[in-house]
Formats: sequence, C-alpha cells, structure tokens
Amino acid sequence: MIQSMTGYGKSVLQLPTKKISIELKSLNSKNLDVNARMPSMYRAKELDIRKLLAKHLVRGKIDFSLYVEITGEDTSSKINKTVVNEYIKQLKDVVDGDTTELLKMAIRLPDAVATERDDIDEEEWVLISNGINEAVSKILTYRKDEGAILKQDFLDRITVLKRLLEDVIAMDPDRIDGVRARLEKGIADIKEKVDENRFEQELVYYIEKFDITEEKVRLDNHLDYFTKALNSEDSNGKKLGFISQEIGREINTIGSKSNYAPMQKLVVQMKDELEKIKEQLLNVL
Repeated sequence: MIQSMTGYGKSVLQLPTKKISIELKSLNSKNLDVNARMPSMYRAKELDIRKLLAKHLVRGKIDFSLYVEITGEDTSSKINKTVVNEYIKQLKDVVDGDTTELLKMAIRLPDAVATERDDIDEEEWVLISNGINEAVSKILTYRKDEGAILKQDFLDRITVLKRLLEDVIAMDPDRIDGVRARLEKGIADIKEKVDENRFEQELVYYIEKFDITEEKVRLDNHLDYFTKALNSEDSNGKKLGFISQEIGREINTIGSKSNYAPMQKLVVQMKDELEKIKEQLLNVL
C-alpha cells in the first residue's frame, strides 16, 4: 500500500499543572527533513524524538511542535525577593514614591526575576512519549488514507495508458502501409525504373528503422510493473519514479519513430497522462 508524504497528527495531554499539545505535519521532500519546536527544558529529548520520527515517517519535510500551557500553580519563573527589596531600598534613596510604584520599577530591573530550569520529570516524559506515538499513529493513518486516493488515481491513469497503447498497436499496420505507399509514390513521381529486388530490400530496411514492436512490448511490461509495484506491501515512491522514467522513454521512442500524425496524437495523450502521474509521484513516500 502506497502512502502519501502529506499528513497531519495531533495529540493533547492534560497533566495536573499543564496542558501539552503535540502536532505533526508532513509535506513531500526527497529526504527526511525534521524541524522540531519545543520549550528549552525538553531539548534534552530532541534526539530521541528525531529518531522516533525517522523510524516511522521515513521521508518528508516534518514539522514537529510541542506546546506547553500552564494550567496550575507551576511556573519556572520565581521572584528574587532579596534582589527586589534591595532595588526598592536604593530607589527610595533616589526618588520619593509609593512603595507599589517603586516595586513596579524594581521588578523590571536585571535579576529581579530568576528562571529556574527544572530537569524533565521521567514520569511526565513517559506520558509525553505516549502522546508523540499517538500523533505519529494519526499522521500514518492520514498518509495511508491519502495514499489510497493516490493509488486509485494512478490505476485510472495506467488504464488510460493501456488503452492508448492498444490504439497504437491497432493503428500500427496502417502506419506501415502508409510508409510503404509514400515510398512507392515517391519512386513513381520521379519516373525512374528501379530494380524491384533492390527496392524491396531498401524498403524493408527503411521500414525496420520505424519499427516499434520492441517499444510496444517494453511499454506494456513497464505499465504492468508499475501496477505490480503499486500493489506491493511497501510504499516506494522512488521506485515508482524510476519505472515512470522507463515508461517515458518508450513513449518518446514511439513518438520519434511513428512518422504518422494519428499515432503522434496518441503519443501526446500518453505523455500528458504520464506527466500527471509524475506530478503525483512527488507526494508518494
């Protein structure tokens, strides 16, 4: 089952003194690119988070966000009472003023508020880890749902390419007859007598240059291989991309060899369908 690289997952934890929200967003990218945003006290766990995301999400541009909202009597900022009182004492020597006004001035001065950096509580981290796993699970479900939509789109377009290839195959005998007729008419127009055996040899050589039998067979095989890869257990967008390149080569060769306007119109339609497939493959994991 193929997966999209586009996804979203979120989990919310309500702890006794804080609410923690975890969000994951992913977009397509050639490699894994993780951007992590979190409060500084959780930075010690960033490497563990990146390893977890790399293991499960594999590829894509990943935005990881961890938000903390204090809901109880828990804060890392404390008023440094000794420093504040000393500031107020000094301010009184400089200006006359109400104590409340002096306090407002003192609290803005350096070191009036001290920030305490607490170590991560391991029990809390276990809950956060579970929340991250929940968000990962949700984004994986999102990716699989998007992948199912992409898969159906690919199957529809491969079916169209198969039908166009059948039209090319059905048209090929008329194309060869047309090439032969143009050559014979060219000889007749110049009113030259030619050796029939030599002419037939040259005609066969010329027609062989425009033969597309191998291209038709290879293109059909590539289309079948693409479908088989779509139905595999693993999602491999790069592999599908390589197969689509091979499909493109055969279509281009058929177009360059066709020398027949009706067939070239079919080739243009095939290129259009393949281009849409390639655009969507950029989103496949």
